[in-house]
Amino acid sequence: MRIEPATRLSGELSVPGDKSISHRYALFGAMAEGQTAISNFSSSADCHSTLHCIEELGVQVNVKGSSVTIQSPGWQGLRAPSRQLDAGNSGTTIRMLSALLAAQPFETVIAGDASLNRRPMERIVTPLTRMGASIETAEGGLPPLKIRGGGLHGIRYDLPVASAQVKSCVLLAGLMAEGETTVVERIQTRDHTERALPIFGAPFRQNGTDLSVKGPSRLTGATVRVVGDVSSAIFFVVAALLVRDSSIMLQGIGANPSRTGLLELLLESGANIHRLETTVASGEPVSDLRVSYDPGLLARFPNVVEGDVIPNLIDEIPILAVLGTQLEQGLAVRDASELRKKESDRIHSVVSNLRNLGVMVEEFQDGFRIPGKQKIRGGQVKTYGDHRIAMAFAVAGLISEEGVSLDDPDCAAVSFPAFYKCLDSLHH
Repeated sequence: MRIEPATRLSGELSVPGDKSISHRYALFGAMAEGQTAISNFSSSADCHSTLHCIEELGVQVNVKGSSVTIQSPGWQGLRAPSRQLDAGNSGTTIRMLSALLAAQPFETVIAGDASLNRRPMERIVTPLTRMGASIETAEGGLPPLKIRGGGLHGIRYDLPVASAQVKSCVLLAGLMAEGETTVVERIQTRDHTERALPIFGAPFRQNGTDLSVKGPSRLTGATVRVVGDVSSAIFFVVAALLVRDSSIMLQGIGANPSRTGLLELLLESGANIHRLETTVASGEPVSDLRVSYDPGLLARFPNVVEGDVIPNLIDEIPILAVLGTQLEQGLAVRDASELRKKESDRIHSVVSNLRNLGVMVEEFQDGFRIPGKQKIRGGQVKTYGDHRIAMAFAVAGLISEEGVSLDDPDCAAVSFPAFYKCLDSLHH
């Protein structure tokens, strides 16, 4: 697919339901007794991997557009799947569903596609094993995971890496374990699980950095609405800030402060983003965003992004790199070695593609440095099958001199099947 340079972007847009929240509502729906009705469920392939997996466990799932109804006997009434569970490309599916499998009295095997099967799983295997599950992995702690569960007991677990998936995995397992389970989180990560727990009747309390649940717990189905995915919206936000004369409106976007790391950095830098009135949907803040071209931002945005802000914008670093090429002072990103374990090695994916498009960049083990105010010539982009690389470099195409060609544009469907259609609707 070829993305041509844009003269301006304008119009209104809604983005799909938030991926992170959709996964969690689906899993809670499977754990809870009775019916869970979810509106604005994510259109992403990842979230539909979660739905397919819970169906294999005997949960009834009915999908009509973006409305999903889940009918479940509850976590104690699930049945052994007849085949290996397929998590597709979804790290959230395999890491969080493993908690549910660890509580079952049967054996399950779960794996994903070639990319997912290269991602590390020891981070969930360690706590789940401590809780009493038996888990075998492929060499190097990689999928497939063979999980024989049942008879879990609560633990106190100090998170060794800032990861919302690991935190959520341990908390979900704790709901099905005997006694209290506490996760100690020293660097805050996205808190969608904590916000969803009370909605499904789960006993949860937070005391400083201690997050605790009690089990075995009976959850009940709920009616919930998923807010718009801020990680999908951010591509359009950055595009509108960079493309001359642009002005766009993004509707119903999640405004959860544990997810809006890059948006907050932009707002703190005085970017031309107007956040309209914030309301709450199913415990999650939501607002509309009006975004307009802002050349002055290029002198105001910080030239180093590192430390505690990284976990809250880890998914946005590919698009942040595109913004970095235009900043007057350039941009250094550090403390982001976690990026090497994503759908692709995102540090390498970003650096090699920027170089392909004529941008100078220096690579580090934990990030990169981009000297300031560079022209993006254009050319070939290798997506590495990674949705966020595809979408970030599509935006690079809009501000390039010659346009860009994406080798595998369809990988964007993992999180945002209608991405190019939405981009096209703003292109004038």
